[in-house]
Amino acid sequence: FFSSRRRHTRYIGDWSSDVCSSDLSQTFYFEAAHTLRRTVDVEPSLRIHGHTYIAEITLAGAPDDNGMVVDLAYLRRNIETLRRELDHRFLDEVAGLGPATLENLCAYIWRAMELVYAGKLSCVEVRREASGDRCRLRR
Repeated sequence: FFSSRRRHTRYIGDWSSDVCSSDLSQTFYFEAAHTLRRTVDVEPSLRIHGHTYIAEITLAGAPDDNGMVVDLAYLRRNIETLRRELDHRFLDEVAGLGPATLENLCAYIWRAMELVYAGKLSCVEVRREASGDRCRLRR
């Protein structure tokens, strides 16, 4: 198996946190609208407008005896709960988000996932592919 530190050959079930670390990512989409106060492109930004957002959550750690950093079924359930808070919403009204910037969306998602995956959460990325924008928050 490949480790970012060096290459090792390991047997299934023979994982060691000091040797191997895996990054496990799950991507989800949400559609949302918002306004934004800014000093450039003021008028269009103040109008309600929407985006398709793509968010990716990455967990890192040593796989357990079952070969998993976390069970993806649990990760998907937690993401779905979070997605429902954001999908088809007016982001200006989402409590705890603040202005609906990519940076604030990353921080909002981070706080929600950190409650469940403390110590394993390593990266949250939010992007808008139509405009080529992205923000990445890392541990």
